[in-house]
Amino acid sequence: MPQTHHDISTENLSIPGLFQQRVLLSPDSEAYRSFDRDQNQWVGLSWQEVEQRVARFRKSLLKEGLEKGERIAIMLPNCLDWTCFDLAGQSLGLIIVPLFANDRPDNVSYILEATATRVFFCQNFEFYQQLMETEESLEQLQKVVFLADEATTDQRTESLASWLEDEGGPAPQSLPDPDELATIVYTSGTTGRPKGVMLSHRNIMENAAGGLSCISVSPDDLFLSFLPLSHMLERTAGYYLPMIAGATVAYARSIQELSEDLTTVKPTVLVAVPRIFERLHAKIQIGVSKASAVKQLLFKTASRIGWQHYLCHQGRRKWNPTLLLHPLLDKLVGTKVREKLGGRLRIVISGGAALSYDVAKTLIGLGLPIYQGYGLTESSPVISVNRVDDNRPDSVGEPLPGIKVKFSELGELLVHGSCVMMGYWQNEEATREVIDEQGWLHTGDVAERDGAHLKITGRLKEILVLSNSEKVSPTDLETAIASDPLFEQSMVVGEGRPYLTLLAVLNPELYQQLAAELQITADDESLHNDVVRSEIMRRVEKSLKNFPGYAWVRNVSLTLKPWTIEQGYLTPTMKLKRKNIITNMQDEIERMYQT
Repeated sequence: MPQTHHDISTENLSIPGLFQQRVLLSPDSEAYRSFDRDQNQWVGLSWQEVEQRVARFRKSLLKEGLEKGERIAIMLPNCLDWTCFDLAGQSLGLIIVPLFANDRPDNVSYILEATATRVFFCQNFEFYQQLMETEESLEQLQKVVFLADEATTDQRTESLASWLEDEGGPAPQSLPDPDELATIVYTSGTTGRPKGVMLSHRNIMENAAGGLSCISVSPDDLFLSFLPLSHMLERTAGYYLPMIAGATVAYARSIQELSEDLTTVKPTVLVAVPRIFERLHAKIQIGVSKASAVKQLLFKTASRIGWQHYLCHQGRRKWNPTLLLHPLLDKLVGTKVREKLGGRLRIVISGGAALSYDVAKTLIGLGLPIYQGYGLTESSPVISVNRVDDNRPDSVGEPLPGIKVKFSELGELLVHGSCVMMGYWQNEEATREVIDEQGWLHTGDVAERDGAHLKITGRLKEILVLSNSEKVSPTDLETAIASDPLFEQSMVVGEGRPYLTLLAVLNPELYQQLAAELQITADDESLHNDVVRSEIMRRVEKSLKNFPGYAWVRNVSLTLKPWTIEQGYLTPTMKLKRKNIITNMQDEIERMYQT
């Protein structure tokens, strides 16, 4: 039997106040679990033990002599020290500036300079040296703490082992008011410099509590944390929400080791982005494509009947005799897929971008409990999420309690509620552009209602207007194309052009299979082969069969080299930097319109 809920009322509670309440309520329960590489085993810590470590971080920050309201930044992979630094800083009224662990030095130095950060916690001295080579002065940066245990000659740098104060002695707190600024979170910046989103304790606490009221989590639940804590979806839904519920969080070792961590940790709750499910779907498809004709038929039948079983369970389809096959098919196919994710998942939240309906339909049909949601950093971040008893994967669910939505004349989704940010850091003009005088947040996303559910249909500023005045949402097309696992990354082009074209990165392993079928060599040169291009166009057309004729892609440019953050093609949250890609691939784009 599940334990009784130990939810905490977040009304008028700050983040460190929440932590304080959690320690008092369940001091001996397991709070966090990490992998100790020295002991080669997973090690858990109770809430009381975590509080003792947070106190050491607080004492260390106190000796820096910082004033309430000053900024401290953290740039680490998800780990216990990330959490302790965050909680310690906030318990002193300091403002947390989270940074993506894979971000570029020039972007990091810009944010540190813009926020006048005083203490910076990062992985190693090597990255600090890269920061010093950027154009920013970083004069206000008084202390840099490294997670790595390494000695340096730079006086303002220190390893965590030497900086962290010993246990014992007082570690006074200065709990902030719920309406005070808690954190400055810089948006990914798909265009231009990123902006610092100012979120209060109330913004985040009420958003986490609202999410918890929609999808139930108990102290028995175990989260696996791998989406970066610098991403507000993970921070709110995968860190503060389980703290309210008293659930346990295990920190994944790395993305490379995620598959093994899933089968070892066996989480019950997962917060992820669509890319994870697209890769899982692609991996499954690769395996199926190599199987015998009988096994391929078995998989397709299991997925199809699993989907019908799901619709029947949701009350959206009548029972029929074919569903009698579901228990057997699920045992032969679905169970094996779920076991690769630990076998215990009961809640999987997908957010941060659109999840392909075909991918969701396949995985849900195999028994994965995926619930798509929607939000923005500027909304703390969750605006809506599907519910367990009314889960429609072609939508982003219903708004959270207390969040109001409406639509502008252009169909833009507007949001009002306690989740709406305080504004952009030192940028009143940008704040006025997105929050109107009545307090409505203009999301920039075009949406519509389907009953109580919201559907995001495009991005206001990313709508492509063809030369014939037809309007197309590129993200809709890209999401549809992503359902074919051959396409690793894709970007639709066509602004001011007579038709649409596609820049695409192919999955190397699947391309090798395709090349073998076409009896050609799978190298870069073969991507220009007419037979290959004809097959690629056939697959693109198949993915876009439900779109109107003017939204079809007429030409394609292919590569096997993935787009990366280092190239400036992706944000740290893996969103496309469209302008950068167009600028750097102008020759390829022009060739598509000349042939």
